[in-house]
Amino acid sequence: MSLFRPVRKIARMAEKLIADPAPRKRRRYSPARVVAPLSDVAPISLTLFSYNADHLDDKRLQAPLLHPFPENRVSWLNIEGINQEQIQKQAAAFNIHPLLIEDILNVGQRAKMDEINNLVFCILPMLYYNENTGVVDSEQVSLVLVPHGVLSFQEEAERDPFDPIRSRLRNNEGGKLRSSGPDFLLYNLLDVIVDAYFGVIERLDQRAELLEDQILEDTRGGASAKVALLRREILTVIRAISPVREVINGLLRSESPLMQDHNEKYFKDVLDHILHAIDGAESMRDATSTLLELTFNQVNMRTNDIVKVFTIITTLLAPATVIGGIFGMNFDVIPLSHQREGFFLMVALMLVIPILMLIWFRRKGWF
Repeated sequence: MSLFRPVRKIARMAEKLIADPAPRKRRRYSPARVVAPLSDVAPISLTLFSYNADHLDDKRLQAPLLHPFPENRVSWLNIEGINQEQIQKQAAAFNIHPLLIEDILNVGQRAKMDEINNLVFCILPMLYYNENTGVVDSEQVSLVLVPHGVLSFQEEAERDPFDPIRSRLRNNEGGKLRSSGPDFLLYNLLDVIVDAYFGVIERLDQRAELLEDQILEDTRGGASAKVALLRREILTVIRAISPVREVINGLLRSESPLMQDHNEKYFKDVLDHILHAIDGAESMRDATSTLLELTFNQVNMRTNDIVKVFTIITTLLAPATVIGGIFGMNFDVIPLSHQREGFFLMVALMLVIPILMLIWFRRKGWF
């Protein structure tokens, strides 16, 4: 027995190498796809809108704003990019608590809402669908409601979701946004972020419809990996937007003097939108489970068809096997074995019987 041990050991090693030729380290999946490092040298972009019903100032700042917003108008300061020194300097000018500054700088966090130092603070994810990779990218957006204005901190300067707000401010003199307070500006910023979720969900839904068509056309199960990737992106969306519901609920329950009661209906509208987005994402998650089941069913049906073909072939060859076995026995007396027509008769029987069987199977509807 000892002679076989090295052989068994080599066989186990070969089997292991064939099963997994290069062991790979599993990477934990995190909904925070891009985590921006703290940087003291990365440039940031500061844009200040200051307005009332009749007048609008729109300018780009070269350095942090070191004084509070003026009292006779609403101001919106948007900071794009992560620069620790400049953000800390800017936050200190508005008495933003160090804990909130830490949340702004450490991106990739869960959506949340907080009230410290008479300020209303929100963190939300801004989602983008990457058409090149098919991945849902996430950017952290921090909003701070302060007296007479709002500060918004964006993780990246390349993508900006707030262009509709800027256009509305520039082109809507005397409109609702220009004549309302800073809490109404906060509502508009939240509404733009939440509405963008629907675009991502719709794009994933279109991808699911295409996958369903591919699954119905391809019975080999090749689309199962694509379904799994789609499900991963949908789960990313669900993890990102589900906490936003608590953010809006927190704003509705807030007793901060910065939140006006007559604007409560607008935040309820945002709550309705985010609930609708969450329901849509969860419905898509269930739909991907159905797609996976459809993929497995297609593979099983193909396997059944293959087994059916092999079974029919085996059944059709059975008469020839029986006839050949009978006339191949070593008996001295076998009918037709010593006649000239015996061979041709046996071959004819081997052909005619399977043909008759095929006709019978067809009439029975077995294939």
